[in-house]
Amino acid sequence: MSKFLFPTEYYDSTYSIDFEQYYSLGYRAVLFDIDNTLVPHNFASDDKSVALMKRLKEIGFKICLVSNNKEERVASFNEFLQVEYIYKAGKPKASGYIKAMEKLGTTKGNTIFVGDQLYTDIWGANNAGIHSILVKPIDKHEEIQIVLKRLIEKPIIWLYLMKHKMKTKRS
Repeated sequence: MSKFLFPTEYYDSTYSIDFEQYYSLGYRAVLFDIDNTLVPHNFASDDKSVALMKRLKEIGFKICLVSNNKEERVASFNEFLQVEYIYKAGKPKASGYIKAMEKLGTTKGNTIFVGDQLYTDIWGANNAGIHSILVKPIDKHEEIQIVLKRLIEKPIIWLYLMKHKMKTKRS
């Protein structure tokens, strides 16, 4: 029923993902949503997100932020990360993800996407045919339109967990 909204995997946090394992499996690029995936909504990049990008680069990953935000928000967030980015990505359309892979020179088969929302992030990654990882949102305090989306996401996440008979991956 909701397979297009089901992530490939589900983690407690972006920061609990074993990216070294994904690299060993042949993945070479990670695409990220920003708000509530890397930092709370509308926050600047922080020490944790900067350290993660540095670690991913050291592993050998190419990185791109894929955001529906305006360029000003994405560019300022990226100031200390220094990775590629796509703004006004149009998620859940596949075009922003495809543009990111073209920028990085990667393919659907070796690219991962990490995001916190089913109806934009995961749906879009699935539309693009790439490995999708859903993470729990960092901050519970969100704008009303996102709070409403979270309410309709809950039964889909429940179905996903029942189908996979597993809990989220923790570290």
